[in-house]
Amino acid sequence: MKGNQSQITVAVVTGGHHYDVPNFHRLFRKFPSLDCYIQHMDDFAASSESVRDGYNAVVFFNFNVIPIPEGKEKEAIERLGSTEQGIVVLHHALWSYPQWPAWTDLIGIANGGLGAQVGQQLHLEISNVRHPITTGLQSWDMIDETYQMADAATNSEILLTTEHPGSMKTIAWTRQHGKSRVSCLELGHNNQAWTDANFRIILKQGIEWCANKK
Repeated sequence: MKGNQSQITVAVVTGGHHYDVPNFHRLFRKFPSLDCYIQHMDDFAASSESVRDGYNAVVFFNFNVIPIPEGKEKEAIERLGSTEQGIVVLHHALWSYPQWPAWTDLIGIANGGLGAQVGQQLHLEISNVRHPITTGLQSWDMIDETYQMADAATNSEILLTTEHPGSMKTIAWTRQHGKSRVSCLELGHNNQAWTDANFRIILKQGIEWCANKK
């Protein structure tokens, strides 16, 4: 993917879940360092291997809760990690492919989601203030959807946590998947979260770090 050489090219993959299209696009337009291409999973998977590999990073915002994908979708995801392309798994994408070991290995948590609560007041604590993704951040409060699901495993580096009783504890973490850096972020349900300044910082810096541009 050839764009402005000073920018990071990003495929933002959607599908399987409705979302606020205008404000989601506005979110990614707020990042001058990123050249983002929002697309459905079907279109991403149908693209040639060279086109998919050409993005510096892929942000997954899909909600494909089929147990295991098939065809081109399976092929595209199984290729992840074979290059140094960054991978960001955002919000409900963590629930995708609940019975597929390949996705479990990618995100570092298993068995999909157990429950969700919209509009929850969260207090978020920074677990690693020295990581490039959390640079400039301090603990903060915001309203977002919480997930009840397994926490990230010990083979992940935890960046952000919460003690909310209706939420998983680990909210942001990183890991390695083959040659790729991976950043997982549970936050980001709707425009109330997308307009939060700290959410934008951790999302942007997560993409930059995964793309090895930070």
